[in-house]
Amino acid sequence: MDMGLAGRTVIVTGATGGLGDPIARRFAAEGADVVLTYHGAAEKAEKLAADLGGRTLVARFDLGDPSTARDLIEAVIAWSGRIDVLVNNAVRWGSAQPGGSFDDTPEDLWQRVVRDNIEGVLTLSRLVVPHMRERGWGRLVHVSSSIATQGMAGGEFYGAAKSALHGFNRSAAFSLGGSGDILTNVVSPGLTRTATNGHIVDSVPESYLEQIPLGRLLTAEEIAAPVVFLASAANTGITGQVIAVDGGC
Repeated sequence: MDMGLAGRTVIVTGATGGLGDPIARRFAAEGADVVLTYHGAAEKAEKLAADLGGRTLVARFDLGDPSTARDLIEAVIAWSGRIDVLVNNAVRWGSAQPGGSFDDTPEDLWQRVVRDNIEGVLTLSRLVVPHMRERGWGRLVHVSSSIATQGMAGGEFYGAAKSALHGFNRSAAFSLGGSGDILTNVVSPGLTRTATNGHIVDSVPESYLEQIPLGRLLTAEEIAAPVVFLASAANTGITGQVIAVDGGC
């Protein structure tokens, strides 16, 4: 299937993470010009860029610092003159303290988790959309989490931010759809096996896996595939949706 991504400029935030790496690799394999953002792992981002072998740009982006979003967009436009796809994959982790609960979590921690995970995404989305409207084509894909819909003790604030993202996505689809072929969607993974979380997924009890129709955890590559499809020209009619990619939970 021709994804129609060759020559398009794609921003993948959090590209050095467990999901960001395979997402970026899939876009590069489709011939896209890929912008790899990182927060602190500059060397890892540079190595990924070298591995991809195509046209890539490495840039720093911090969800909690709006100035880095503006700098990122300026750098991308100077580099390629266009922005076709934004994948909001970067994340600010945080939960209740071990042994504690959401009502005794320090204010600076929970406020940072909520603000960065929603305000950081909205800030960057607002900055890229004018470039998409100008061309009459664009794709936004926001990576969420099953915590937003299924819940998890300790995930109250992270889940709240991701739920807010779902609401933004739904309403944004109406606004963007009136400006051309501009689509926005959320991909919501469940617990996923990545290159960086083996210490977590290897301890998942069999009883958890039995609740998944497929009987196993998905891999990061299995999350990357629908992200790239939704962000591609092959997707012509899916917008404003939250797509669960979790093995059927």
